[in-house]
Amino acid sequence: MHYTRISPVSLPSPPPTATATVQSSSGGNMFATVFVALLLPCFAMCIVFLIYLSLLWWSARRRNERLRLAEPVKPKTGKGLSVLELENLPKITGKELALTARSTECAVCLEEIESCQPARLVPGCNHGFHQVCADTWLSNHTVCPVCRGELAPKVPQFSEDHSQC
Repeated sequence: MHYTRISPVSLPSPPPTATATVQSSSGGNMFATVFVALLLPCFAMCIVFLIYLSLLWWSARRRNERLRLAEPVKPKTGKGLSVLELENLPKITGKELALTARSTECAVCLEEIESCQPARLVPGCNHGFHQVCADTWLSNHTVCPVCRGELAPKVPQFSEDHSQC
């Protein structure tokens, strides 16, 4: 038998199998899948948030327009006592107030009325206040700050046409 010597030939490497191709490409696909899975919900939440903000803006704008056009629930009179009516209210000192009123605490500023301080006594209910506090309150309101008793009917109204005599 005769043997021939075969020289070693470098054989090409076998082609990659299908499983190897899927494995190498699945790493890239998995990254893209995870990226899309995280990015899509974030993007959707941002869109929902923007829609929510626009609805809030729209409803606030509509409510402001409605309030501007609507009549107030309680009409603002803005009518307190006039300067002439305030002058007709009794003025006393803190010492006199201590003798006539139940309390010497001013319900407007919540401080004690000292004996030397000027005070006002509300007719009818006999509640006393610092003169400045009472004038400030009664120039904007026609009720006693303590009992909410109406003052307007009890205060004499003087017109310019009639004299006091």
